[in-house]
Amino acid sequence: MATDLAIEKNRGTSGISRGLVLLLAVACGTSVANLYYAQPLLHTIAVAFHSGSGTAGLIVTGCQISYAVGLALLVPLGDLVARKRLVPAVLGVTVVGLVLSACAGGLAELIVAALFVGLGSVAAQMLVPLAASLANEESRGRVVGSVISGLLLGILLARTLSGLVAGLAGWRTVYWVAAALVLLLAIVLGWRLPDEPVRPKATYGGLLASVAHFLATSRTLRQRGLYGALAFAAFSVFWTTMAFVLAGPPFRYSETVIGLFGLAGAAGAICANVAGRLADRGKARGLTLLFNVLVLASFGLLYLGRDSLTWMIVGIVVLDLGVQGLQLTNQHVIYGLAPTARSRVNAAYMVCYFTGGALGSATAGVVYDHWHWAGICVLGAAIGVLALVPAALFAPSEQARAGEATTSPTFPH
Repeated sequence: MATDLAIEKNRGTSGISRGLVLLLAVACGTSVANLYYAQPLLHTIAVAFHSGSGTAGLIVTGCQISYAVGLALLVPLGDLVARKRLVPAVLGVTVVGLVLSACAGGLAELIVAALFVGLGSVAAQMLVPLAASLANEESRGRVVGSVISGLLLGILLARTLSGLVAGLAGWRTVYWVAAALVLLLAIVLGWRLPDEPVRPKATYGGLLASVAHFLATSRTLRQRGLYGALAFAAFSVFWTTMAFVLAGPPFRYSETVIGLFGLAGAAGAICANVAGRLADRGKARGLTLLFNVLVLASFGLLYLGRDSLTWMIVGIVVLDLGVQGLQLTNQHVIYGLAPTARSRVNAAYMVCYFTGGALGSATAGVVYDHWHWAGICVLGAAIGVLALVPAALFAPSEQARAGEATTSPTFPH
């Protein structure tokens, strides 16, 4: 019997407890935060190792590339291995990467360490499908929205915590603190995650093949993957270069102040809950268009923010609303495609998502070196147009989506 379906039967009609939702939200936020600690520190790290913005930006790019690899190779295991054992083990890889980051003697070592950090941080994407599987059908959007809110708060608070700790004790301390938090999280999850039924016999190769099968056969999954990839590319274009802008004229902010700008995106976390409830009511297509418009519009506001703190903050809020709201809407849609294989469907989607983010980060460093903030805003707006056009023309209706196959491929033995 398929694992996720078995979980739903075992829990009856009680759904997921509030305590477990809270734990999963905190766990997702703590795990994914590791991808973002470096962003407000890039200027400081570049100065420390005598490098340019483009080279320092490879720390973020390395994290995102290895995260995408982990999504493809590790997240599907959530349909095969009990997450009570799998998640703590994967978090252990993150701890190794964070310790290596704290001890790095050069930029190249820091980039290599970032590969371990990104690979282990995929634990968050093992927990979101678990929450979706444990939730009742009627409340899935709300539960996933709550867990995603924790994940988004982790992203936002990561930048703020990173800036504050670096300002007080140096950038290396950020990684030591993060390593301690992740180690504690791994211990708690190993203790508190619920037991799951015996998994079906399958080969690892068959598991990965089924991920490719979903992506090849599901039009909706490919479309949502495209929307997510472009939105996160735009998001990464801004956040990868933001520290260089705020550290230079006319702002000249320290890493502590730069980290506080992460709080400006808190609206995105609030939006996730609202978007989840609206998606439960069949509003996914309208939300998709709205959030894509916000992503595009944000870069006009951010361009005005080149010498205005007010416009910069407004632009950040609008960008986070668009990207995070679209992310929740996308995940709500894809979790309805194959209820017995949510880990694999999520893996396929998130590979697209973080591939877009990695390309955005890599491109942003080069663009900023040559065309500065104006180039970044033009690049972000262009990505926004690329996302909005297919969303407006080709987004499937809810009726068409409901007609798509929802059965997973048979596990090979």
